[in-house]
Amino acid sequence: MSVYLIPIKIAFIIFCILSFFLIIPWLVYSYRKYGHLSLWASIVAYSFVFYMLSALFLVLLPLPEARNTCALQPPDTVHYSLVPFNFIWEIIHSRSVVWSQPSTYLRVLTDSVFLQAAFNFLLLLPFGVYLRYFFQHKRKWKKALGLGFALSLFYETTQITGIYGIYNCPYRIFDVDDLLLNSTGALFGFIIAPVILALLPSRSNLIAKAEKLQERPLVPPLPQLLAVLVDYLLIKISWSLTVGLFTTSEFAEVLFTTIVFIILFSVVPFIWNGKTIGTHLLRFKLTTADGGTPSWPSLLKRSFALYLPLAASWLLRFLNGIELDMDSKLYPYHVWISVAAFAFLFIMWVILFIHITVVLFKKGKRTFYFDDAANLVPRKNNA
Repeated sequence: MSVYLIPIKIAFIIFCILSFFLIIPWLVYSYRKYGHLSLWASIVAYSFVFYMLSALFLVLLPLPEARNTCALQPPDTVHYSLVPFNFIWEIIHSRSVVWSQPSTYLRVLTDSVFLQAAFNFLLLLPFGVYLRYFFQHKRKWKKALGLGFALSLFYETTQITGIYGIYNCPYRIFDVDDLLLNSTGALFGFIIAPVILALLPSRSNLIAKAEKLQERPLVPPLPQLLAVLVDYLLIKISWSLTVGLFTTSEFAEVLFTTIVFIILFSVVPFIWNGKTIGTHLLRFKLTTADGGTPSWPSLLKRSFALYLPLAASWLLRFLNGIELDMDSKLYPYHVWISVAAFAFLFIMWVILFIHITVVLFKKGKRTFYFDDAANLVPRKNNA
């Protein structure tokens, strides 16, 4: 059993790493596609990624310890099997079953050849279920069969080439029965998928809900936060790819972040009709209460409200970086100022957390503090 569990565990670890890096792009894509951040769509997408990783690792792992796999095999080793349905012949001639004795028939279920065939059949069965969810129509069964065959062929090609030259000899054989069983499993999954998907929200319902939500002019709170996060990540990335390559100075980082912050949250929306890069990706813009273009002072107020938590964090970091001798007359003042700054920062983040939680639960009935302070309203571009 560990032969199957180990690849799945490795797939889970890599899946967690990928999930961390893909969460922001996925949320942006999901909101642009469906008009709202659907939990069900996210579950389907992430489970599909995890399944594909697991299937790939089940096929390829465990890897040989040495690259020279030819040295581990006899010279006459055959790396392919091109006889279709050979697994049936092997099951019939299995020593574990005596066909003249019906009492031994159940042993076929524990025979290694049968278990290997069952594994190959079941490997792409979930793939067929996912395809039915994505395609929606049963008439796409030919496409599902073709995609199942293509995926199986990719697995077999990867094996026969020693993972495309990483190993100088294949460490698993190219088996035409695997192609047949994988493809059949994908088709069977496509056929029985309605039984499974009937218990879950359909993709058509998600699309219908998206079309209904598109009619509402106001933007939900979570996409608003996502847009702010995208803009902030762009600031951090721009630092890492420019000035950050040449210096690790905290002062330089603070100065750079401050300048780019003002440009991105004030100058860009002033020039771009109320849109930042983040709001543009999420398909909304900032407007006045009556739907007009925001003024320069309003955008500055919003930028300052967003910038304040960062500035407070930098101030505390600066105070903690000051080293004074305990005998210094300034030491008590430094301690009390640091404690006060920490208390202020802690209270501020607690209030921000409560505020964000309330706004999210209100589902758009309340605005975030940075938009409220600037009297700005996030509206969809088509509003």
